[in-house]
Amino acid sequence: MDEVIRASGLVKRFDDRTALSGLDLSVDRGALYGLVGPNGAGKTTLIRILCGLLAPDEGSAQVLGWKVPSFRVRSQVGYMPQGIALYADLTVRQNLAFFGELYDLPRRTLGERIDEVLSLVQLLDRADQPVGGLAGGMQRRVSLALSLLHKPQLLFLDEPTVGVDPRMRHTFWEHFEALADQDVTLLVTTHIIDEASHCRTIGFLNQGKLLTQGTPDEILERTGADSLEGAYAALETMEAA
Repeated sequence: MDEVIRASGLVKRFDDRTALSGLDLSVDRGALYGLVGPNGAGKTTLIRILCGLLAPDEGSAQVLGWKVPSFRVRSQVGYMPQGIALYADLTVRQNLAFFGELYDLPRRTLGERIDEVLSLVQLLDRADQPVGGLAGGMQRRVSLALSLLHKPQLLFLDEPTVGVDPRMRHTFWEHFEALADQDVTLLVTTHIIDEASHCRTIGFLNQGKLLTQGTPDEILERTGADSLEGAYAALETMEAA
């Protein structure tokens, strides 16, 4: 398997707080990688560096073979941020059409592709409603549709299921698994440890450090815990000792 993400010695500081502390990370093509940790662990900072939106203070990162930041990977990467980054006064369809043009998607097929991603997130019937009038969970579904619009090779999904109802959360994870089966690489962050069991590889992040990584079964065996939550707690205790 070839490497899609490689981070070496990443350090990022914000005033007197260290968000990332010498972090190393490697993710192979087609991985469904879950980056797990509490709020403030450094998950969003890491994703923003890998997307080229933030520069590290130390260390380096490569995405799809290019050192980031790089415009060469823009068309191959999808990013769903934790916050809502949509135009509230535009309709759902207008938002997707605007970003589709930024990605240089062909106009003759853009409408069809918009319908496809809106069907996936079950919002086709809301296509002509202003985004600002939608509930928070629906806005997150629009954000996911946007990240998928240009059929990226690599997806960064930052807390994608926050505010989403359980039925739709299940649908999301089914689609994430299907994408990984098609060799799309996904890096998904979550602070809900049990949700990470959907991922094929998990990395536990705490205070800007990667505590461990592996399959869910490998992590349970390594820690002797009977749940991923218990495994995280054990590793956190060991790190603090």
